Amino acid sequence: MKTNLFIKLPLMICISILMLVNVSCQKFDYSNFNNPAIDEDTVNANKSVLQSLVTGTEASSRTYLPYYIDDVGVAGREHIRYSGSEPRYLSDLLGAGSSTLNNNTFYVTNPWGYCYATIRTANTLISAARNSTFITDGERLGYYAYAKTMQAYQLLMCLNLMDTIRIDVENPLNLGPLVGREEGLAYILSFLDDAANELKDPSCSFSFLTTISSRGPVSVASIETPADFLLVNRALAARVATYSKNWTLTLTDLDQSFLNRAGDFYAGVYHVFSNGSHDITNPLYFPRNATGELRGVEPHYATDILPEDDRINKAPLRDIPYSQKDLTSDRDVFIYPTNTSPVAIIRNEELILLAAEAEINLGQTASAISDLNIIRTAHGLTEYTGATDQTSLINELLYERRYSLAFEGHRWVDLRRYNMLNILPLDRPDDHIWTNFPIPLSETH
Repeated sequence: MKTNLFIKLPLMICISILMLVNVSCQKFDYSNFNNPAIDEDTVNANKSVLQSLVTGTEASSRTYLPYYIDDVGVAGREHIRYSGSEPRYLSDLLGAGSSTLNNNTFYVTNPWGYCYATIRTANTLISAARNSTFITDGERLGYYAYAKTMQAYQLLMCLNLMDTIRIDVENPLNLGPLVGREEGLAYILSFLDDAANELKDPSCSFSFLTTISSRGPVSVASIETPADFLLVNRALAARVATYSKNWTLTLTDLDQSFLNRAGDFYAGVYHVFSNGSHDITNPLYFPRNATGELRGVEPHYATDILPEDDRINKAPLRDIPYSQKDLTSDRDVFIYPTNTSPVAIIRNEELILLAAEAEINLGQTASAISDLNIIRTAHGLTEYTGATDQTSLINELLYERRYSLAFEGHRWVDLRRYNMLNILPLDRPDDHIWTNFPIPLSETH
């Protein structure tokens, strides 16, 4: 029997730790989580217990963020992660000299561990809802659909990093296999589709509250109905379909999402944070002009951007450039103005770009250019007048995705999807580009 790190997390300990997690660079400690048994909370749980499981799932779903964003952001040369206490950001993640990615180090074990901890909590929610006599069958469908959608999102984050995930982990004593990208994407999409079918059932209802923001940085109104959540589910499905190069399916899913070409780019769904005693603040926030611990903008962000592009404002100039290990940045990553700013899960601007990408790959050139122009003109650029062959349009799409979704975890993934990681800059001559992160050591034996 294989005993993996993520199946050892007793539910209430998991929730407590993940809500109050310290997002340092220490490796996640699994040594105290030694009970793989199904939690007692799955036995005829009432709505209060089920709500706690929903809250725990959402709380834990945020904890991968600083590790994931630093992994893909540094590997993808979007930002430089300076740290006074952790040199591996500038050695291992950048492939400095003979440095390699260590499969038993925080930048691997933490994002994997936290994602699968969320999946474990969501599985417990499914089991608890299945066994509860306190809810209707329609309410049960709501819990199932919610949990599966959250699991799919976490699995996608792991797959983006490692190019490998472990699937079918509901039974901790009989774990499913490790699979690669193609099978992993198909599995994730099946989770989202199962959830969508449950959300579409006329009897489906939500008897719980979510803390996920449904509009973005101005309003944090909660998602209240299955119809609301179906829009989110289909938006995520469109992203997965895009990664799978199923362009027709991308457009089908977008038609059922919250895509709004005339709408606010920042409309979407967000992780939320607070200064409350039982919550966490935004782990991606650093004040401007910080020293010691900060995310500096990789210099090519500013040198490659077009002159009138207002997305330079995501990277304001520092008062004094910051240098460490022969890496200098004169700009701060600053897309979160406060330590309680929400972090996007998926938002409208990405959906417009997903539509453009599908249209380019389907040969729907006029529609693709129209969607690209929505993005360009909103950011101070003129309409696109370049070449209209597929290669040129993909290059234009990647430019728009680079700057519209800057510092949100997309650049490295996008270039890998198009086999273009070789265009990433090397700021030091002995650095290297990684194509994926290894899975944790505990998963390999």
